[in-house]
Amino acid sequence: MAVATGTKFHVLAVDDSLLDRRIIERILRSSSYEVTVVDSGSKALEFLGLLDDPPCPTPSNQETGVNLVITDYCMPGMSGYDLLKKIKETSPLKDIPVVIMSSENVPSRISRCMEEGAEEFFLKPMRFSDVQRLVPHMMKGKRREEAEEKRREDKESDSGEPSSSAPPLVVVTPMNNVGGGMNKRKASEEGISSERSLSPERTRLRFTVAA
Repeated sequence: MAVATGTKFHVLAVDDSLLDRRIIERILRSSSYEVTVVDSGSKALEFLGLLDDPPCPTPSNQETGVNLVITDYCMPGMSGYDLLKKIKETSPLKDIPVVIMSSENVPSRISRCMEEGAEEFFLKPMRFSDVQRLVPHMMKGKRREEAEEKRREDKESDSGEPSSSAPPLVVVTPMNNVGGGMNKRKASEEGISSERSLSPERTRLRFTVAA
């Protein structure tokens, strides 16, 4: 039974066995999950947007809509372990929970996958009881997704505000207002002196009166 959160989780299931893909799909769909099934690791990467040609910016898990990847360990070509490593080394997708399945209970294999970042290791075939083990991992991934979305929104909001490094506003004050009365008197005296030196009429007038 799916979690009563109002959110429909999307699981990407990867297995080269048609029978196992059908079992996984039936169990998850009956638990109200959205399921995408592919038969190889390369097709899983293609679905996640990691095999585009020409390369395009790596999508985030919000853009792919995948909340969890569940993959078989042994597959021709790219193994489930290789798929796990590829997802975990891709920054925008590394928070997607990955669960590994195998028909063989090999401790070294389990340890290897858990050390690389797998959330769970299931023995095949998948059972209805396994679904509840997926729930905490999908909830954790959902919380990370929401937190990342909030960080992006906050960053975009901050970028719309004036930058604190913008140059300060400079107010230019007219020179005749600086220094108060002293500068006014100085400017007045300089004006009178200049006027006297440039006005021969006034100089001659004073000379005539003096005679």
